[in-house]
Amino acid sequence: MALPALAISTEQGQLTGQGLEGFYRAGRRVLSRCQVRVAGREPLAVQARMIAADRARFVGTLRASTAGGPDPDLVVERTRHADGTERITLRSAALRTLRVPVEVALGTDLADLGSVASGRAGPELPASVHDSGLRWSCAAGHAAVTADPPPTDALASAGLLRWELELPPGGTRSVDLRVRLDGAGPIRVAGREVTSPLAPARAAGDDRGVQALLRTCVEDLQALLLRDPGNPSDMHLAAGAPWRCGLAPAEALIAARMALPLGTRLAAGTLRTLARTQLTGPGPRAGLIPGPRRDAGPHLPPGCTGTEATLLFPVLLAEARRWGLAEQETQELLPAAERCLSWLRATAGDGVYLPDPHPGGPLRCETQAHAHRAALLGADLLDAYGRPGAVGLRQWAEELRAAFREDFWVEDRGGGRPAAARSADGWSVSHLGAGTVHLLDTGLLGAGERAPGLLDRVRTEQLARLLGSPAMDSGWGLRSLGAKEAAYNPFGHRSGAVRVQETAVAVAGLAAAGYEKEAGSLLRGVLAAAEAFGYRLPEMYAGEQRTEGSAPVPHPAACRPAATAAAAGVLLLTTLAGIRPDAPAGTVTLRPVHSAPLGEIGLTGLRIAGEPFSVRVSRLGLAMVEEAADGLQLGA
Repeated sequence: MALPALAISTEQGQLTGQGLEGFYRAGRRVLSRCQVRVAGREPLAVQARMIAADRARFVGTLRASTAGGPDPDLVVERTRHADGTERITLRSAALRTLRVPVEVALGTDLADLGSVASGRAGPELPASVHDSGLRWSCAAGHAAVTADPPPTDALASAGLLRWELELPPGGTRSVDLRVRLDGAGPIRVAGREVTSPLAPARAAGDDRGVQALLRTCVEDLQALLLRDPGNPSDMHLAAGAPWRCGLAPAEALIAARMALPLGTRLAAGTLRTLARTQLTGPGPRAGLIPGPRRDAGPHLPPGCTGTEATLLFPVLLAEARRWGLAEQETQELLPAAERCLSWLRATAGDGVYLPDPHPGGPLRCETQAHAHRAALLGADLLDAYGRPGAVGLRQWAEELRAAFREDFWVEDRGGGRPAAARSADGWSVSHLGAGTVHLLDTGLLGAGERAPGLLDRVRTEQLARLLGSPAMDSGWGLRSLGAKEAAYNPFGHRSGAVRVQETAVAVAGLAAAGYEKEAGSLLRGVLAAAEAFGYRLPEMYAGEQRTEGSAPVPHPAACRPAATAAAAGVLLLTTLAGIRPDAPAGTVTLRPVHSAPLGEIGLTGLRIAGEPFSVRVSRLGLAMVEEAADGLQLGA
């Protein structure tokens, strides 16, 4: 994948036109079929692996000579790029010269991804011979495949290109194919440019998985980068492939926040892009960043991602400033953040809670957590620039904190739990779900300190115990709904599946609060799941209990890669070092996980204040800065 392009196939390497297989560009299937036959036979697939986020390599073998024996003497290697190019390389191990016919069968329907996914794609289009390849046309556009070297024969009626290749003993011959939409320029992959907003961070340590996880997460984030069409210098992350290759405001902000250790440029581009979508003018929605509704599972009605995005905007700006966002950029974005905070105060009105945007909707636990964090970090931001409103925000946050501790705690014989929501008439929705992890996500203030949470110390300890219980910790990560709750479904995206983003937030929050046992268990579970997925984490997978010899079960609707899952990998590993920067004050504080759940770990190539930052945590849980910007001091 290298958005706006991606390629999908099975491990066999052949594109057969079945299911989602094919090359896509900007949501349209440019080529659905690309089947290679050598000497009249399909090569036997022996290996398929990802080389990088945008490249895959497939290896097949066959016996092309007439000599006896069991050994293959021809290797067929296909290197496929997301940008619409593929190289087919034949390597001979025969003792004499081979003359082999090579055929490539091509076809396409030029269908959009939605039609392909729902099974409504039409039949293959008729091809015509064009230049050194084939061309297809329909009302949706035109696509062509060109070959180098040109084929010796082209049969448009069957969509066939043919070559007669001669390979001396030990010789190699290649055929290059390029597929593109007519009129479409070359793919400009933002993450592959020198100006990528993401630092090429690396990890090493006792656990070999940390190196592969961070490398893959950074590559996937780079492959998901998109440019704002009207302002190409601003980049943001698509939500995920293949289903959500566009901008999702809340997910883009969440991922940019978790990826702050890779630099602040992604945060700045995301904030500028979303500031241009912010609603202005009079009315109750002024200041809101629009977003679609999101299903909230069987216990609650759909929620509004616009509310979440609006509350995340000032949080990301405040924390990006701590990580070193330039003062000029911060001040340019400050008015949009002020409008978000004004919307918060206006929507809350005289009430102590932030209501659901739809009248009569429930008061959601995680919405109050987002609002509380936005108020405190927003006030911190306003104070830093001498802007009015900080006092009112802090006063409202204090009132919210006091009321929440009284109203959103459900007592039971097990020690109680936070309510997932409260209905308009005051009834508690008491199921235990992963949304409660946001109560631990308090946000980064100055001097390496965290903002106060909505729960007191005793109830935070109880929440940590609940999150670490077998009902929530599946062994692969945190379930989105407790296994003992009504309507639990291990494949339910909000009712039991493991969501990597929420697990990472739980690990970071638990570690910051001092509950390292629970944090370490969840962290090791996700790392084990990552290994099973080749370190390309999906946004979610089934919440089935981990047992000896088992593997995490993929979710059929999950994006993989996904922006929040890839950024969660960055958060999970940097949490081990407890990096808390305050670039305006010229300090960084390290509060590592002292239990060192993964042993020794070193992180290099991170960014604070725009300069490289490297840190190492020993097996004893002691952190040491190995590289930092000049003038950056280690805080207490």
